[in-house]
Amino acid sequence: MRILVAEDDPALNEVIVKKLKAEGYAVDSCFNGREALDYLEAVPYDAAIVDIMMPELDGLEAVRKLREKGNLTPVIFLTARDTIADKVTGLDMGANDYMVKPFSFDELIARIRAATRTALGSPTNLYSIDDLTLDAATHIVKRAGREITLTAKEYALLEYLLRHKNKILSRRKIEDNVWSYDYEGGSNVVDVYIAYLRKKIDEGHPRKLIHTVRGIGYRLKAEE
Repeated sequence: MRILVAEDDPALNEVIVKKLKAEGYAVDSCFNGREALDYLEAVPYDAAIVDIMMPELDGLEAVRKLREKGNLTPVIFLTARDTIADKVTGLDMGANDYMVKPFSFDELIARIRAATRTALGSPTNLYSIDDLTLDAATHIVKRAGREITLTAKEYALLEYLLRHKNKILSRRKIEDNVWSYDYEGGSNVVDVYIAYLRKKIDEGHPRKLIHTVRGIGYRLKAEE
């Protein structure tokens, strides 16, 4: 999943970004509300973590403007404002969740999962197709009951494919959702990682799940 972190404290921003990347997320970050709004209007993020007290445009106003434009990206406010009135205001402005600093990083990850599940209409953290399963809470991936070890980026790519199973996904769409703005790799990065996944997911199995749609991209689909 691709996450935006909007936090004006450089040290905290850096810590959150590093921890999210370590969990396999693609992450972009900014330091004020106006930048956050620009990012959220430009890219289809799976979720945004937004501080309230930011320069240029505070988080409340940024989210209000975002919702006015019909953008439904899940937003979690992460802020030092801790009164009930603050929480009510934040949720009424359009946030999906509200966390108070200091916070537990494990809880933040769980709330990201919950917010994105709701956005997808999924009741659980478990995604599956045919005999392939992925548990978003534990990051355990299994094919035919056998656990498969993936790198963080391989896992992120597989999760994205599973969350959009049976849909044809262009290379550009995959790259936009699995890699962040600061990626400086080659232009064939999607093809390279699809090849890695095929070797781990499909090799040795008679039913192939990862399919190339010539001239467009890829689709995760169970063969009939």
